[in-house]
Amino acid sequence: MPPPRTRGTALPAGVSPAKPRVSGKLAELRGPGVPARALDARALAALAANPGCRRRALLDGAGVDKAALAGALGAPSAFGQSQFALTRGNAFEARVKADGGAELLRLVHQRLDPAAEPPERAGSPGLPGPPDLSAAGPEGRAERTALALREATAAGSWTLLDHPMLVLEVAGSPAFLEPDAVVVHPDGGWTVVEIKSFPMLDGSADAAKVGAAARQAAVYVLALERAAARLDPAPRVRHRVLLVCPKDFSNLPTAAAVDVRKQRAVTARQLARLTRVQDIADALPDGTCFSPELPAEELTAAVEAVPAAYAPECLAACELAFHCRARSRAAGAVTALGRAARAELGGLSTVDDVLAAARGEAGDPDDPAVAALRRAARLRAEALAGHRPAGGPGDREALDEALDDGRQGAVCR
Repeated sequence: MPPPRTRGTALPAGVSPAKPRVSGKLAELRGPGVPARALDARALAALAANPGCRRRALLDGAGVDKAALAGALGAPSAFGQSQFALTRGNAFEARVKADGGAELLRLVHQRLDPAAEPPERAGSPGLPGPPDLSAAGPEGRAERTALALREATAAGSWTLLDHPMLVLEVAGSPAFLEPDAVVVHPDGGWTVVEIKSFPMLDGSADAAKVGAAARQAAVYVLALERAAARLDPAPRVRHRVLLVCPKDFSNLPTAAAVDVRKQRAVTARQLARLTRVQDIADALPDGTCFSPELPAEELTAAVEAVPAAYAPECLAACELAFHCRARSRAAGAVTALGRAARAELGGLSTVDDVLAAARGEAGDPDDPAVAALRRAARLRAEALAGHRPAGGPGDREALDEALDDGRQGAVCR
């Protein structure tokens, strides 16, 4: 059986003894006695997809429990995995890693490195199994992982590291990340392994799920590259990761190589754009706290003190999405229409501004966005043939209905 999954138990922000002031400030934001939540690869991938959201950067960096916070704000989120899915995933992972990871090493050899010598049967009598990576705390486990990677690279043989602990600095704070596995090849190269419980039917899996897994694996690749850079010479971190899934409708493992170079580049660029958590925290009023135990009014004021960048995509990635959506709609922000619409509308930041520009009541006629809106309004008025004046109250109602239905693209066009 694999060790208990501890993704989400390590911690994010500012726990390094080298930054006691920052650690104390972030602890104050969580509230007295509130433990820090982990900043895992799934959260980092979502954060990288929306680097302009200071609210998420601060809350994740401070280790705030966003699910509890959303509930206290009156906007609970259903975001997250079901217990059934977690149980099924753990059972499948245990099967993949049985016998010391023999089947997993065979899949890595078959899919990623067939020219190398095939791995001996791991877990057989007389053969070493995966190295022991246990240690006290995430920092200790990260050091133990670094030592195991160095020893395995020097040994020049197939080695499976089960649930290693990697470190990646994000917005000035360390994040401890735990991939399902890392494999060291005989040539010294390192490969990230992602084990998922969604099926691979006839050799292909759901594109959206594969994309999410690739973005998550890209975060691990970045962290592994940081670990490799500390060795001399630096081992090669392979940009083709191994995605292991159940085959068809069985519980038998199959695998595919996934190239994550694009996801890695995007994630690295977006994470580099994040404002440092310390800078965001220093800009907050004294006494700001996000403890769910606070009165709703005080908690709402604390959350609103940190700028957010809501987009419909947040609904699938952030526990605070319902709260931020309600605030965005109340303010009439065009971000509720989606990032594509926001980009096309240029300097028009609210729905009222957009409607006023379409009616010719505001906006620079030389602005391409304003000109396009007015032309669209004229064409719509002609099509309706006087059934309803363009830009009238009915337009606002139609816009609100479209927002509720999630048909942002139709509204923009």
